[in-house]
Amino acid sequence: MPYEVTATRKRPQDFESLIGQEFVVSTLENAIKEGKIAHAYLFSGPRGVGKTSSARLLAKALNCETGPTAHPCGKCDSCVNITKGSSVDVIEIDGASNNGVDAVRAIKEEVAFPPQSSRYKIYIIDEVHMLSISAFNALLKTIEEPPEYVIFIFATTEIQKVPQTIRSRCQQFHFQLISQENIVKCLKSAAEDLSIEADENALYWIAKEAAGSMRDSYTLFDQVAAFSEGHISLDKIREKLGLASTDAISSILRHCYLGEDKAAIEELNTLFLQGATENQIVKDFTSFIRTILFYKEGVRRKELLGFDESDLPQDLISLYTKDMLETMLRSFLDLYRDMRYSLSPRFELELLISRLSRIRFLSSPISIAEKLEEITKAVKSGKFEIERKEVSITASKDEKRSPSIIEEDKEDKRKPEESSITPRSEETEKKKEHPDLLKEISNAFKANGLSFEARQIETGVKNFTLEENNLTLIMSSPMAADMISKSRLKAEHIISRILGEETHLHIKKYEEEEKKYSEEVEYVRSFFKNTEVYELKEENIRHEHKPVRNDETVREFGEQDEGDEGGDF
Repeated sequence: MPYEVTATRKRPQDFESLIGQEFVVSTLENAIKEGKIAHAYLFSGPRGVGKTSSARLLAKALNCETGPTAHPCGKCDSCVNITKGSSVDVIEIDGASNNGVDAVRAIKEEVAFPPQSSRYKIYIIDEVHMLSISAFNALLKTIEEPPEYVIFIFATTEIQKVPQTIRSRCQQFHFQLISQENIVKCLKSAAEDLSIEADENALYWIAKEAAGSMRDSYTLFDQVAAFSEGHISLDKIREKLGLASTDAISSILRHCYLGEDKAAIEELNTLFLQGATENQIVKDFTSFIRTILFYKEGVRRKELLGFDESDLPQDLISLYTKDMLETMLRSFLDLYRDMRYSLSPRFELELLISRLSRIRFLSSPISIAEKLEEITKAVKSGKFEIERKEVSITASKDEKRSPSIIEEDKEDKRKPEESSITPRSEETEKKKEHPDLLKEISNAFKANGLSFEARQIETGVKNFTLEENNLTLIMSSPMAADMISKSRLKAEHIISRILGEETHLHIKKYEEEEKKYSEEVEYVRSFFKNTEVYELKEENIRHEHKPVRNDETVREFGEQDEGDEGGDF
């Protein structure tokens, strides 16, 4: 007896053996029992889920000698001929190769003749979406008002390509993907028929790879059975088909988390030496990371995981966070899409593995926001503490000086008279000696390669004080203060050269400075740096009916020099 592939041998011969299409089966059986037979049906859905098989079953049910019946006998001449594909009254047409107007014209001529030996003349047109627009238009009148003995059954995997005018004239049935559990049951039955021992995890792998298609699962089963020598196991499948094992993937991901680039790349090279391709490795990594992500989310159904819980490394699940897993999954999906146009897919994969060695430092915007919210709550409740540590800084040969730099936390502990800002009069005199001090410092910074620090001097200094050999800069933002602080040694060396004497640089944030002015006056002072600004209190201003010029009001209170000219704002 010649060999018959499993997909053909296990093709359903009655509605009861049609797996995973309960809605279609129940609807067709009820329609047949009640005698409500439509003149045109449209079966749509993914490949390998039973569309053509259902069309043949419907043809059997309508033309069975004991029918029409929902349970054809399968023994009469009509049922036997339909099963063999030799019935003269059941015509199967491939829409891909007969897609022109001429093929439709032949059908229109044939429908005028009644069936020879059966109750109905049934046309099964597979892949109907491949017909041309002209062919569809030629069919419209025929399928709308066919003879009472003619029934059309269309099957397609791309329902969107079938014109709406055709769909509106047919009863439509959408076939669903078949679940992994149902596929595994059918594969077990096929293995028993062939007297082959099959491990359950191997059958689940076949069902997962079939992606809901029964025909694909039977085809892959035949291939695996051919090299398994009577025992189908997952280890044999991985060895023969060049798949990445769970242990290998887990080991590479573990090395990536620990930052061990060399070990991860070497294990990846081992997979290549074992015969795994770049595409297959990316698929295996994607599937494994998806499983870990689902398991971390609490999913335990084997049908969704695709792995046994015992096969999942618990230590790896605890290492990676949800954000890390989502980022890795997206990276592998993007890599698979980009590999098609890559110069070297292997280089792309090795680059991604190298980048994953820094995955432990990943923080998503959401996690950062959550952490900031926790810190904010802790600060408000008074439970937030900052541990201060002393940092020793060693100056280079050119920058060595004495005494050593005093850290900011020590600086805050100095006596009030040492850290307080000089009185207004002394500070003004000191500034007059160096009216363009900030500009001189900025130019000197640029000349010595401190361009970023120079920019902060130009834009980030809110105010400054110069007393004896101490220069204090009041910075407008923490970022500006931190940038100047990082180059404090070199900055002090440059400032000392400008002032002609050893000068200590102190950095303060604006928030630490005692506010002497209102916010409105501070806004004005920001435009007039190094200039005295006097604030007029509201209670000192005379309220008169006539408008008062600013310069007159100032002179009246003795706050304006005689030579200055006022003006309206």
